[in-house]
Amino acid sequence: MDRDKKLIKRIKKKLDKDAANELISIYYKEIYTYVYKQTIDKELSMDLTQEIFISILKSIYNYDEKRSSFRTWLYRIATYRLVDYYRSKNYKYNSTIVSIDNVDIYDNEDIEIAVENKEDVERIINMVNRMDTVSQQIFRLKIFSDYTFSQISDVLEAPESTVKTRYYSMLRKIREDFKEG
Repeated sequence: MDRDKKLIKRIKKKLDKDAANELISIYYKEIYTYVYKQTIDKELSMDLTQEIFISILKSIYNYDEKRSSFRTWLYRIATYRLVDYYRSKNYKYNSTIVSIDNVDIYDNEDIEIAVENKEDVERIINMVNRMDTVSQQIFRLKIFSDYTFSQISDVLEAPESTVKTRYYSMLRKIREDFKEG
């Protein structure tokens, strides 16, 4: 983490582009993977990841290492960006359009399994998107980043018991919705 602090210091003091590029390269793949697991769309994930890092660089002066680690701060911003995206008109419009061009055809069984899995993921994401912001953040950090409850508690600055309660409540609700559907 000392490396992060040194790079952030260089960015804040000297507007050092090399330091900014290095900081981005350290976390890019991790954040891209986090975003991709939730969008299942390569181009969209690249765009959102780029937007996340632009936001990070624009607001780096607001980062306070005494309040949280850089990684925690980065995930907080990434999670907020994803929540914003799923609430946007662009998402609502694009989710109604299905393109056959994005489906690779191997054999009928593979297609059926791939479509079912993608439909299940989309259905779960749609359920999560209807939840309040904090619940969405808990779900995304737990499922898509494998954060522990303690880590989520740090990111959201909420008691760990509250995080656990909300998470298990969401899982129960998702299971019930799946049984009904």
